[in-house]
Amino acid sequence: MAEKTTYYVIKEKAVPEVLLKVVEAKRLLESGRASSVQDAVERVDISRSSFYKYKDDIFPFHDNAKGRTITLVIQLDDEPGLLSSILRIIADGNANILTIHQSIPVNGIASLTLSIEILPQTTDANRIMEAIEAKDGVHYLKILARE
Repeated sequence: MAEKTTYYVIKEKAVPEVLLKVVEAKRLLESGRASSVQDAVERVDISRSSFYKYKDDIFPFHDNAKGRTITLVIQLDDEPGLLSSILRIIADGNANILTIHQSIPVNGIASLTLSIEILPQTTDANRIMEAIEAKDGVHYLKILARE
């Protein structure tokens, strides 16, 4: 029987340092800034065995997001123009907005659910989400689903 694979999306701060170093070593190799696996692992200070153990199991979120739908849940203040500025960030990143649902604000806070399509011409999905999180009035952003 084939082993079932389960995927998780987690924020960088929750990822063990060795896994982040594996991602950096892969980036060095892909960019040509490291001439070999040995060179890459020495630069990021991990063992070759750690690199080979995890190299196929961790990758930056944006590496395979193209052509996917991402559903976000955002908690935000009920302020005029805030939803519009969030939608502008997505449009400026060349992503396609598929669905929008905003709850009725309670105590000045609303929940926004957005489904966006990451297109081939979309800029880095991480940058889009970071820009939304950085907006004044946005309390948090969570990835609810990724298809």
